[in-house]
Amino acid sequence: MRAFLLVRDDREFLCHPDEELHTDLGVVETPADPEPGQVVETHLGEPFTVRSLRGPDLFDHLERTGAPMMPKDIGVVVGETGAAADDRVLDAGTGTGVLAAYLGRLGADVLTFEAREEFAEVARENMTLAGVEERVEVRAGDVTEEFADLGTFDLVTLDTADAPEVVARLHDHLVSGGFVAVYSPFVENARASHEAAVDAGLTGVDTIETIQRAMDFDERGSRPSTRGVGHTGYLTFARKP
Repeated sequence: MRAFLLVRDDREFLCHPDEELHTDLGVVETPADPEPGQVVETHLGEPFTVRSLRGPDLFDHLERTGAPMMPKDIGVVVGETGAAADDRVLDAGTGTGVLAAYLGRLGADVLTFEAREEFAEVARENMTLAGVEERVEVRAGDVTEEFADLGTFDLVTLDTADAPEVVARLHDHLVSGGFVAVYSPFVENARASHEAAVDAGLTGVDTIETIQRAMDFDERGSRPSTRGVGHTGYLTFARKP
């Protein structure tokens, strides 16, 4: 276990084996070979429990270079495209790399492009933390400048301002039946991506908004929370016939 969490109630610390962690409950000497469920104590005798990193933990603990894609949106991408082990995935707009990490942990081989070298370096470190550095290759650069040498993919995921231009050129870079999924924070980009997919001869073109609401339960009754509607962005899907 290369990285893990030490958890107690609402406290949660990202740790590595055999290091010293300073907390408000005391100092912890983390185990050299931690096991999930193992209890370790601070020098003050306060217990913490070892927990393995899973997808939602990556969202919370990867170093951020921007707003990462929400787990609820990643779930829709996986569900709509059937992303699976041994898929070849092209991803553009790496950012923090949460989507690439999720796909790598599914067993897909991911090539992801990040425009800024300093952000790409952070994403590489995040892939190591997620344990998918053998599955996910992070390149710094513009994916459109390397199309000619990339071959074909089972899935293309895009989170970039120029997504419509990329979609327009994707037909020859998708396998038969392959999918493209575009995440757009603004509806104008979503519409342009949708129209580009139609013009490119892709099928099943669909754009959706995913909204997630928490539920409130109290003595008066049960109802959706009024704290917010959970809007994050728009997802456009299309498939090569």
